[in-house]
Amino acid sequence: MRKIAALIALSLAAFLAGCADDPALLGPAIKATFDEGLKAYDSGDYATAYQKWKSLDGADLAAMRNVGVMLRTGKGVEKDPAAAEAILGRAAEGGLFTAQADLGDMLLKGEAGPPDPKKAAGWLALAAQAGHPKAEFELGQLYEAGNGVPKNIETARALYKAAAEDGVADASARLAALPQELPPWVSAEPKPVSEQPATGH
Repeated sequence: MRKIAALIALSLAAFLAGCADDPALLGPAIKATFDEGLKAYDSGDYATAYQKWKSLDGADLAAMRNVGVMLRTGKGVEKDPAAAEAILGRAAEGGLFTAQADLGDMLLKGEAGPPDPKKAAGWLALAAQAGHPKAEFELGQLYEAGNGVPKNIETARALYKAAAEDGVADASARLAALPQELPPWVSAEPKPVSEQPATGH
């Protein structure tokens, strides 16, 4: 992961400006409410889970992320991509890497508006640095295509490799499909005909 962090660090510098600090958690009462939401969710009572987690808005990043996911999918509450993007954005700004990955995915797919691969790349890069497998894969796709970021096959290769190691099945296929990595002393550009070695007398 150190290699990946070095490859994408420059693209994060401007993006990180203005991100909010982590909100402070308020103690055992928050954990109890969160756990009540988790118990309701696991039992299939999604509406109650949504209400429990919604009550922790601004106090617990994981609860905020869960609310965003439920708004995104319409589970336990009416589907609302714009509201999902907004609360995921606040959880992402608070530093929760799963929310960063979710937000990047939403922005990439244009679920609440036009696709924004450039903005998506910033969030995916943060999540990828934290080792989020899907973020590694999606960011690799952006670097492979030069979509929202400068095209960089070697960065894509490193991200696909990390994603594959983290269990993303499609990453291995993308990694195999990339152009073969050449030694640094071998040029990928064909030489002019006049410079080609003779093949006969």
